[in-house]
Amino acid sequence: MTSITKQTLPAEWRDFFALTKPRVMTLVIFTGICGLLAAPGNLHPVLAFTAILCIALGAGGAAALNQWWEADLDAGMKRTAKRPLPGGRMRREDARDFGILLSVASVVTMGLAIGWLAAAILAVSIVYYAVVYTIWLKPRTPQNIVIGGGAGAFPPLIGWIAVTGEVTAMPVLLFAIIFFWTPPHFWALALFVQSDYAKVGIPMMPVVRGERSTRRQILGYALLLVPIAISPWLIGGTGAIYGVSALLLSLTFVALSIPVAFREAVEGDRMTPEKRLFAFSIIYLFALFGLLVFDRVAAYQHWPLPGVTS
Repeated sequence: MTSITKQTLPAEWRDFFALTKPRVMTLVIFTGICGLLAAPGNLHPVLAFTAILCIALGAGGAAALNQWWEADLDAGMKRTAKRPLPGGRMRREDARDFGILLSVASVVTMGLAIGWLAAAILAVSIVYYAVVYTIWLKPRTPQNIVIGGGAGAFPPLIGWIAVTGEVTAMPVLLFAIIFFWTPPHFWALALFVQSDYAKVGIPMMPVVRGERSTRRQILGYALLLVPIAISPWLIGGTGAIYGVSALLLSLTFVALSIPVAFREAVEGDRMTPEKRLFAFSIIYLFALFGLLVFDRVAAYQHWPLPGVTS
């Protein structure tokens, strides 16, 4: 890790907000809420809000630490060059301190307000992303996003534990869905931005193993995702609304992965199948977890929100 030399301008609140990676945060918050609402049991609305806020703050803190560590790498990639640190709008130490503050505050608040098991899992998720993935895996192995995918899979697990206070098969399956969804989602993106990763020496799968291997692995993970996505239904944790919808969504995921897997990119190719798969992968996860909650709510005659009580 070296120091960027661009002159630093005074940071605004927008720059600190950008450090939390708001686009990624949206998915983190959504899956965390879904895990909380789908869990059996009840949680007061104020405590439910607190739990989701802690998940969001923890994710934001980890993202800030990620950008603090990778500021020079971000400066070398077109996709990330305008972030606050490579853009020269913030001091590196401020980003580091901001990330630590959010991370510590989220874990302590979760522990005091909700429970220390949820707080411990939240702490693990922060360390997983900021240290295991960012510092250790990402610069060293093309399997970085495979193993590192666990970092983004924690929110529904934490949301579930916030309500139940225990780890059972269902939240583990929710974790597994995101874990196995991450490689095809991220590699679809990596295929059309691989020149950025190659330029700064990050060993993403398309750069190290080549496009053909990456494309085949995208299809392989999409196929693995089918039984994993419907497993909550198979173990009786959800009803048919979720089960049938998850099957159809997952088969569509596979169908969109096939043209990605069995085609050769040519010079000037805009990689439409890859972009289509990447876009659908986001819709897929939002739909899957939304259906999880809908299925859970539909099981109640009077349609109360599970996981939250007044």
